Amino acid sequence: MYTEIFNQWRNNATDDIDLINELNSIKNNEDEISDRFYTELEFGTAGLRGIIGAGINRMNVYTVGRATQALAGYVNSISENPSVAIAYDSRIKSDLFAQTAASILAANGVKVYIYKELMPTPMLSFAVRRLKCDAGIVITASHNPAKYNGYKAYGSDGCQMPPDAADYILNLMAKIDYFKDIKSIDFATAVESGNIEYIEQWLIEEYLDEVEKQSVRDKNIDLSSLNVIYTPLHGTGNKPVRAILDRIGIKNVTIVKEQELPDGNFPTAPYPNPEIKQPFELALAAAKLNNADLLLATDPDADRVGIAVKDGNEYTLISGNDVGALILNYILERRTQEGTLPQNPIAIKTIVTTEICQKIADEYNCQLINVLTGFKFIGEQIALLENKNEENRYIFGFEESYGYLPGSYVRDKDAVVASMLICEMAAYYKSKSLSLLDQLDLLFKKYGYYLNSQKSFAFEGQSGMETMGKIMNKLHENPPSEIVGNKVIIIEDYQKSIATNFVSGTSKDITLPKSNVVAFTLEDYSKVIFRPSGTEPKIKIYVGAHDISKSAALTKLENLSDNVANLLK
Repeated sequence: MYTEIFNQWRNNATDDIDLINELNSIKNNEDEISDRFYTELEFGTAGLRGIIGAGINRMNVYTVGRATQALAGYVNSISENPSVAIAYDSRIKSDLFAQTAASILAANGVKVYIYKELMPTPMLSFAVRRLKCDAGIVITASHNPAKYNGYKAYGSDGCQMPPDAADYILNLMAKIDYFKDIKSIDFATAVESGNIEYIEQWLIEEYLDEVEKQSVRDKNIDLSSLNVIYTPLHGTGNKPVRAILDRIGIKNVTIVKEQELPDGNFPTAPYPNPEIKQPFELALAAAKLNNADLLLATDPDADRVGIAVKDGNEYTLISGNDVGALILNYILERRTQEGTLPQNPIAIKTIVTTEICQKIADEYNCQLINVLTGFKFIGEQIALLENKNEENRYIFGFEESYGYLPGSYVRDKDAVVASMLICEMAAYYKSKSLSLLDQLDLLFKKYGYYLNSQKSFAFEGQSGMETMGKIMNKLHENPPSEIVGNKVIIIEDYQKSIATNFVSGTSKDITLPKSNVVAFTLEDYSKVIFRPSGTEPKIKIYVGAHDISKSAALTKLENLSDNVANLLK
């Protein structure tokens, strides 16, 4: 079925020996050929993401080249002197893809600024804004396994590419042949001529200056007493996280040596995701050896951070929801104490993030805005405030998937600043003889126990994508009237933009952009939300339960979490 296009690739994909070998190895395997050629990687607001390899459904120099040729067309259409910033992480072929993109942009008359070495995703967002670029690219697949890589595109505001721009680029891509229509120039030659320029250390220092400005630490507390274990999980966080912790006085930091250096194979963390326990195993061993107060783990592109806290003789991982609630409360508490909280402060969270944050925000008369899942929507809200000269009202943006951002110096989640805040927050509560777990329990006792879980269900390959579509369509068109014996009282259908309340018998419009998400509020005010991942072939289910009793909230959560997958059948 895909013989003709497969043969085109065998004849033309000669720029990377790995692709030649792969194509030769599958020439008699129809299933393997089909998987690589049945569809093209889709360019959306998150750019491209896929398995590294040969074919139109893989990440390689040709799929990267085609996207970049289209991006060059886009920036040339909006600027007379276009420029693009590029960053990349430690993943396999990230440096090759970054140089490929730079060479294509330079050949199309676009000025390129590129980091000399691997850098976190938020530092790309910063470079775009600081250098006044028209767009940005970061080569990363975030926390995915080693076989993946990706191409995230950013607009001039430092946010991920908006839908209209992504659509423009996608339409241009449809007209570009992978092998005939892509201009390129030798990378070294373009550097010599100045068409490609390396980003120098001064910009990195300016970024760290902006991160440090977000600190709300109590200057009377000695932060050097905090004992921290840190792992960059073979990624980009190593240098900037250590630099910012040193700046604010966190001196007692032990690095997990086995995970310190960049390695795209992630040999000690097959799933380099700080949301799960496995990547923490080496850090947990080091923590027990060093009697550490706190563990930090940043994902490979250092936009997410996970933590574990000493709990008796053991260590407990704290969820992204709970860390977000802790940071929000800490910022509001400290800025109130210091008199730096703005009038009418605003915090922003995603619709799948813990509802305890509404209680915390209400306590400090802070407006809490809910947006769709994806940090670009938080960035958009910051931009709206900036346009009204009300940027100073923004104090914190966060999502349950371990992404946090105080300040507006970048427009994407930032594990560097989050690591700083978590450490100073831990030291602050330690000075009050409290661990972060103790402080979290105080919040629960004050506002009730808001417990959350998330489950992901993978649907690989062509048939998997079709199955995902059928499941989500059923939830939209034939939603359940009860979930695990609990009556559904509200349905929020973000694709239809309608929220229906079955108790009052009323409906109202949802003003957020349309999205393939459906949320169910149950009779006991538990909540279940379904959404396909924007970057992986998965359906994610978010479950939230609330009660004044921890045991009652836990029972509700476990019952829902254990049974909600039945709705995917």
